[in-house]
Amino acid sequence: DAAPAVQPGKPVEPGAPLVGSVDAQTVLANIAQPTFTVIDARAANRYRGEVEPMDPVAGHIPGALNRPNGENLQPDGRFKSADALRAEFSVLLAGRDPASIVHQCGSGITACHNLLSMEIAGLSGSRLYPGSWSEWCSDPARPVAKGE
Repeated sequence: DAAPAVQPGKPVEPGAPLVGSVDAQTVLANIAQPTFTVIDARAANRYRGEVEPMDPVAGHIPGALNRPNGENLQPDGRFKSADALRAEFSVLLAGRDPASIVHQCGSGITACHNLLSMEIAGLSGSRLYPGSWSEWCSDPARPVAKGE
């Protein structure tokens, strides 16, 4: 037996996205004239360009900070408390407005983990670069940084 068809409009309604996003051109323009800070959710060794198991180029977007998404979790795999996340992200943000943050990772998935963690922490308004590293490194004209 086939599952019944979903009625139009339920359970999903079209509308404005809940989270803002930016594209590669916006990120590229931001390097020369920064108006936001990129936070890379990949493992530190991928961010530094020491290894790259998924994409043809290793490294990170120039100016990006690193916050591996696993740092949002307790040893049992559950999210850390809002207070703990707020304290950790506040150190990383170093006074930056949460709305001036754009999250990225390898392909736009684990970046959402950092974005959600900031929301849990009460640091709302950050955005997503969904193309992330896979899109960024696919164009050899885009700059790549290595190391910290």
